Amino acid sequence: MDKAEIGIIGGTGVYDPKIFDEIRDIKVFTPFGEPSDLISIGLYKKTSVAFIPRHGRNHTIPPHRVNYRANLWALKHLGVKRIIASSAVGSLRDDYAPGNLVIPDQFIDRTKKRLDTFYTGGQICHISAADPFCPQLREFFTGCAKKQGYNVKEKGTYVCIEGPRFSTRADSTLFRMWNADIIGMTLYPECILAREAELCYISIAMVTDYDVWSEKPVSTKEIMKTMHKNVKNFKNLIVEAIPRIPEERNCSCGASLKDALI
Repeated sequence: MDKAEIGIIGGTGVYDPKIFDEIRDIKVFTPFGEPSDLISIGLYKKTSVAFIPRHGRNHTIPPHRVNYRANLWALKHLGVKRIIASSAVGSLRDDYAPGNLVIPDQFIDRTKKRLDTFYTGGQICHISAADPFCPQLREFFTGCAKKQGYNVKEKGTYVCIEGPRFSTRADSTLFRMWNADIIGMTLYPECILAREAELCYISIAMVTDYDVWSEKPVSTKEIMKTMHKNVKNFKNLIVEAIPRIPEERNCSCGASLKDALI
């Protein structure tokens, strides 16, 4: 059976797993329906990696229609214990500038219609979300990004909105009043499903522009230019980091269900 140690969920702009060797595409059937696409499994310096494009390879799935449960279940089924997820975000702060990388440590959920648990009956799960991301991976990837010279913010509160529409100016101003730092559409429920599956999860958010609270004019051309640069940085960070991820998980992510099930 195909197995992988590391899972990568590619967000906007991150669709191509060709940085890995011996790639093969497999279809995984899940109790929660079809994942976003075939899962590509490949090797990078003897580390087995599973890659899935969150929005599909042709970016045809909007954020509110992504089957997050199927994606996470499929990766766990393949043996994945650690997930690295990319996302494109807008900034809610002057000092979180386009081109920066952000490693979120908190989120605010503003979604409305998403299925956000594997436990829908028969057994109840109250998973802790106090610290929703893997501390070991956050520290590791922050260090890697700094060593590579990237402008990385090692903390950030990510507001996840339902989409597919963008925020109003009033929305954006409110989120700034809540001391949120970045805004996007895909973090939730992905991160909390990873916690229910007892997987280590980290989000690497790539700032493409300032959200609409700002009066700074931003063109689509500028956003795409920043996106291209961010995706290149993300891929460089991944290939440098994957072979050096510690084998031992010294976090509590693998025991997330302890005291959570009723």
